[in-house]
Amino acid sequence: MKFVFAFCALVAASGVYAASHSFNVHDLVMMNRVSDPQLSPDGQHVLFSMRETDYAANRGINGIWLLDLSAKDAKPMRLTDKDISASTPRWSADGKSVYYLAQAKGDEYTRVWRMAATPGSAPQSETPWPADINTFKLSPDGTTMLLSVDVFEDCAERLCTKRAPQEGLEKATGHLYDRLFVRHWDTWSDGRRSQLYIAPALTPRGGKGMAALPRLLSKGIDGDVPSKPFGDDTEFAFSPDGKTVYFDVRIAGKTEPWSTNFDVYSVPANGSSAPKNLTAANLAWDAYPLPSNDGKTLYYLAMKVPGFEADRFGIMALDLASGKTHELDPSWDRSAGPLQLSADGKTLYTTTDDNGDHALFGIDVASGKATRLVGDGTVTGVAVGAKDLIVAKQDFQHPTDLYRYADGKLAQITDVNAQRLADIRFSKATWFTFKGWNGDSVHGYAMPPVDAKPGEKYPVVFLIHGGPQNAWTNEFHYRWTPETYAGAGFGVVAINFHGSTGYGQAFTDAISQHWGDRPLEDLQKGWDAALKQFPYLDGSRACASGASYGGYMTYWIAGVWNKPWKCLIDHDGVFDTRMMYYATEELWFEEHENGGTQYEHPQNYEKFNPIDHVKDWRVPMLVVHSDHDYRIPVTQGIGAFTALQRRGIPSEFLHYPDESHWVQKPQNSVLWHDTVNAWLKKWTTP
Repeated sequence: MKFVFAFCALVAASGVYAASHSFNVHDLVMMNRVSDPQLSPDGQHVLFSMRETDYAANRGINGIWLLDLSAKDAKPMRLTDKDISASTPRWSADGKSVYYLAQAKGDEYTRVWRMAATPGSAPQSETPWPADINTFKLSPDGTTMLLSVDVFEDCAERLCTKRAPQEGLEKATGHLYDRLFVRHWDTWSDGRRSQLYIAPALTPRGGKGMAALPRLLSKGIDGDVPSKPFGDDTEFAFSPDGKTVYFDVRIAGKTEPWSTNFDVYSVPANGSSAPKNLTAANLAWDAYPLPSNDGKTLYYLAMKVPGFEADRFGIMALDLASGKTHELDPSWDRSAGPLQLSADGKTLYTTTDDNGDHALFGIDVASGKATRLVGDGTVTGVAVGAKDLIVAKQDFQHPTDLYRYADGKLAQITDVNAQRLADIRFSKATWFTFKGWNGDSVHGYAMPPVDAKPGEKYPVVFLIHGGPQNAWTNEFHYRWTPETYAGAGFGVVAINFHGSTGYGQAFTDAISQHWGDRPLEDLQKGWDAALKQFPYLDGSRACASGASYGGYMTYWIAGVWNKPWKCLIDHDGVFDTRMMYYATEELWFEEHENGGTQYEHPQNYEKFNPIDHVKDWRVPMLVVHSDHDYRIPVTQGIGAFTALQRRGIPSEFLHYPDESHWVQKPQNSVLWHDTVNAWLKKWTTP
């Protein structure tokens, strides 16, 4: 019996099943994850990163893979060692070598490595210094590369990444701060900044000692290049001739936690002069520089509202000779993502949320006209070639794979989860619209359980997205995919309420200072519309669930709209908006969403404060929160659980000591889903 159980557990963990089955969390965590496609200079090969799951080790391992586009029915080949996590694949200028980031076995540091673009080739380190490389970018001619490294600013030119302990205090653990951020996202500050360096792409070898240190380009810049915690190499770029470097940065000082004033800078690649601010006139967010192919124009993205992270990113063009700037198309009401340029320089490519998809658009440089090229899902990456595009795309039923886009047609070229998907049955979502707040058209979707039978009704999960300036899109989400609920026998309803992205900036803006009324009205009307339109939904057996802002809304409806629900599930939600202001890190978000600081506008923070309605709570609730969540600290979840327990409401608290705002470790994800599904079934089973 023990052997049978162990075998079954192994089968489940590996994601391999002997028979057809409904999609479940074990399938979810074992899916290979494709990202970051990169076309070779001749367009004949594509590199990409793929994350595989080591379930026993409770981690994902990234590898670099190569696909020959010229060979019929070619299969991807792994380039890097299967036991080493590697990322950020980049081609050399001649297409013969591959650069990437990895930490080798026994090595203390993450370095840039180079190897021949042939499986089995031996890699060579390109960054021999005692420093972790955050990310990098090669120059157009391949002779130099930009490096981002976390260093102490007072000795940045010496590449100081560590401090010697103070004499007599070798075992002291305290850290003295004199400014915010003391912690950000999931990490406490240790005084280091991400600084930008330039180094030869082919490190001199031979002789004794290390190669010369890379040259510091961001000298005097008190800020992170790229930005933390999610910045990457799209935030800096070489000019076509390699003589100038462009980057974006937010000057920290004492204002970093309440400022979104990023600016784009230029600096000579040889470090002969200090960085120059090119966008000082705009006090909002300027970022993601991309030079034109002739080097005369600098494209970048810009917001208009200071202190607002979810303002619309417009596509700007800066004439480097005259200094004049204009927006390509001010009437295009979408917020652009990082840019790429076509080989002929006539088209910019970008992705953005668009009516329930995260679509790829082509922007005509001359006219500014935006044309939707690839939708019907979520585009997660694009590689631009001379003729074709390689697109990384996913949707509800398909994890990310690579596709070739040419002549307006999309053709799949990888199928990395074919074996796992072969025996899985999925559900299918139906999008619908209804009249929400202010009579506006609001978008949402409903999804029946897998194998739902006509005429039968099923329990429902009502999903509330986070952000709040975010949206439910047609994607294979690796944490919050609706398919796991459909596979467990639940119907699903999800609403893109006012505040969601992809429906125009006015729709997104509508939620600010209205967290508890306008979105709530959309959720209520969307729930009613879904029950009327989809007869498989049993509204008498329904639970609401959300994370982050969705968690805030879950706490809010617990007090003001609890009648429809048999249970509630809250993940990392805001329980007390007053204390949230003082405990979180990115104050610009709180101040914009609430019309200023808490001490100057206390009434704004109390207007929609869930803690003030605890006396009206009655619905059983599962609370989930993690210790390394510094965006919404764990005390918010503990406070809510305390309220539930003190009031005698059936409740449970799932606590993770090792996760952040997201639950990412494979076994932690399985525990999360198993706990959530058990809670749902407990309260919706007749």
